[in-house]
Amino acid sequence: MKKQGITISKGHKNYELMLNLQLGIRHSVGRPAPTTSLDLKTSAFDPREKVWTKFPPEGSKYTPPHQSCDFKWKDYCPVVFRTLRKLFKVDPADYMISICGNDALRELSSPGKSGSFFYLTNDDRYMIKTMKKAEVKVLLRMLPAYYNHVRAFENTLVTKFYGLHCVKLTGTAQKKVRFVIMGNLFCSEYAIHRRFDLKGSSLGRTTDKPESEVDDATTTLKDLDLNYVFRLQKVWFQEFCRQVDRDCDFLEHERIMDYSLLVGLHFQEASCREPPTPDRTSGVRTPTGNADPDNEGAPRLSKVDMDRLLSDSNRWSSIRLGINMPAWAERTVRRSDCEAQLVGDPTGELYDVILFFGIIDILQDYDISKKLEHAYKSFQYDPTSISAVDPKQYSRRFRAFIFRIFVEDT
Repeated sequence: MKKQGITISKGHKNYELMLNLQLGIRHSVGRPAPTTSLDLKTSAFDPREKVWTKFPPEGSKYTPPHQSCDFKWKDYCPVVFRTLRKLFKVDPADYMISICGNDALRELSSPGKSGSFFYLTNDDRYMIKTMKKAEVKVLLRMLPAYYNHVRAFENTLVTKFYGLHCVKLTGTAQKKVRFVIMGNLFCSEYAIHRRFDLKGSSLGRTTDKPESEVDDATTTLKDLDLNYVFRLQKVWFQEFCRQVDRDCDFLEHERIMDYSLLVGLHFQEASCREPPTPDRTSGVRTPTGNADPDNEGAPRLSKVDMDRLLSDSNRWSSIRLGINMPAWAERTVRRSDCEAQLVGDPTGELYDVILFFGIIDILQDYDISKKLEHAYKSFQYDPTSISAVDPKQYSRRFRAFIFRIFVEDT
């Protein structure tokens, strides 16, 4: 499968930044540190708890010589992030090899709406996002609550953070690049055929692309593009509802809004085109490989087969909430007379899918700029349709929407 992004090779405008980042991570992760318990002292979370390291090209007592420019490296709350990696069962050597190995990072082709750039490790495990100073402040402010939350709930759907750092170029540039290292939700052996970023709001929540032009590998669709509801087996649906409530309570308490549920779909044995119209009574018919979807010889997977698959103990071992989850996707159709209908009407067309999902973009607090945005847009549009709303209202609307598109398979 074609990998996302552009490889950062020599000559790329961010090549030196990548080298700086890799040198810094190698230093941070490889530095000897005492074993810490999961019960961290309050002082470890102090925003002033940071470590600066100089990286002169000729090397120093603590750093190796390198081919990049002279720079300084900052680790924010290093003990906390080292313990988070331990909590998330990340092996330090594997982590270092993923980010700092011989393979270059890949830059995703366009920056996000916030202007941040995203980089992927070659093995797709980790995503590196450049950050604004305000986002760093939000993460440091909520870090104690975040730590307690992810420690308490192993199945949390919120983004996993592994490190928070800064590269400061010396000399006349004095440029600072802050970045966070996160888990990549779509790191899987399964190809992701469709991806959706869902907030539960309607204003501007469409890609404005006809379905024929959607590039499965790169296009992230939005709320008004969503044409499925997802049916989860009872035990997973109940756990999903509980965890969404816990995660939203946490984000609401931390005054966070504008987050999304990122959803990836893998159609089982699907060709490049969408699976053909299935029949619930005879099971979901999916074409294999790149076969003709109209080929009547394609296999049928019955409901009984699906239940047997779900009871397979080997398969269960790789399934977690939001990761490798078997489900049914039921196609929906919006009424033409309702422009902003968020959830379409179910059609009975069911597809055998594997789902990946998690809550992302959790570093936007309801600050003065968001309050002004809300006030300004409320004059022009229906206040319930806009993304920037008070965290309590945002959480309530987000949950109401998510619990309409994820349902129990009966």
